[in-house]
Amino acid sequence: MSATDEQKVNGEPLSTEPQQISDAMDELEKWKKLVEEAEREKSTLLLEKVDTEDLKKKVQQETSDLMNAENDLKAMFDKTIKAIQEEMNFLDNANQDLMKKMQHCKEQFKVKKAESDSLQQRFKIKAQIPAKKMKFTHVDNEETDGNEETGDAAQNTRAVFTITQRPSVLLKGGQALITFEEEKVADQILRLAKCSVTCDNSKVDVKPYGLSLDPSVKFEVHITVSKRTIKFSNAPPVLTEDRMRDRLELSFSKPSRGGGEVETVEYDAKTGTGRITFLNTGVAENLVLKQSFYVDLGHSTEVSVAPLYEFQLKKFQTFSGVSKRTVLLNGIQDVTDEEDLQDHLEIHFQKPSNYGGEVETIKYVSAGKELKAFFVEDCAEVEAQ
Repeated sequence: MSATDEQKVNGEPLSTEPQQISDAMDELEKWKKLVEEAEREKSTLLLEKVDTEDLKKKVQQETSDLMNAENDLKAMFDKTIKAIQEEMNFLDNANQDLMKKMQHCKEQFKVKKAESDSLQQRFKIKAQIPAKKMKFTHVDNEETDGNEETGDAAQNTRAVFTITQRPSVLLKGGQALITFEEEKVADQILRLAKCSVTCDNSKVDVKPYGLSLDPSVKFEVHITVSKRTIKFSNAPPVLTEDRMRDRLELSFSKPSRGGGEVETVEYDAKTGTGRITFLNTGVAENLVLKQSFYVDLGHSTEVSVAPLYEFQLKKFQTFSGVSKRTVLLNGIQDVTDEEDLQDHLEIHFQKPSNYGGEVETIKYVSAGKELKAFFVEDCAEVEAQ
């Protein structure tokens, strides 16, 4: 192209002046740099795209792994929940069975407790034995086993008490007990369905019943009182246990205080109690009468003294008695006062025309009252046997 040719750049004539050429060259460099920067940015974007694709794949893989792990955990959780539910159902069933068994045991316990209370009531012995004058009559030469020394047995005081519980029956209001002198009269009355007793201007219908007595017990209480050993209490452990024994032995050995030569000393520091065994008899008996003794434990200390008892229960027997001459009258109405009604009952049952006979004893209890009647052994029956 010649200088004379006319061209247009961007619709304007191209100037051939140097300044314009220089500006054009600068513009070209500028665009080259922009193109290079664009290429670099393109390369960077391509690299970032590649990294992003890798990261995306990695994230997708991690997400897939997490979803698989979640599914596994969910399956395991569902399996665990199912196992727990089955175990809970099993425990519920077992608990229901146990509740049924417990209820059954409670009912059995109530029945057994009622039986136990009944037996305890039957065999319970509570009696105040009155003081009685006693005298020595004879010595029983009892056989001793080979291990027992007669010398030791002779140094003890022994006593044997026979305890017999009298049979009894609880007499309630509107009931009466009547004992005839002959068994056949009681048998005749028991055959009657009812008896009409005349009381002044009215009649009272009573029903006779046979009498069933509660079981009774009989046993022996053997009591042995040592003549050489005493018990003591209220001896506080103010010294060591060995020194306490020494002090106790020294104190109980002094004749001036009523003591004597000590054979053995037993002492329990926890309870402050113990036993003293003397070499000779007589010392223990004298100390027991005083009921207290002063021992030297660094200072004078009063201890309580008591005899040494040994109790044994032997020959425990239960027996059931039957009263063949006594009849229970039930359903009696209080048409008059208690004594008057009792007299009318006795008069009625004494008459042979009423199938009665001679009355030995009679007791009537009016409504609202209770009375415990005790029975004794029938001497006539014993002699007949």
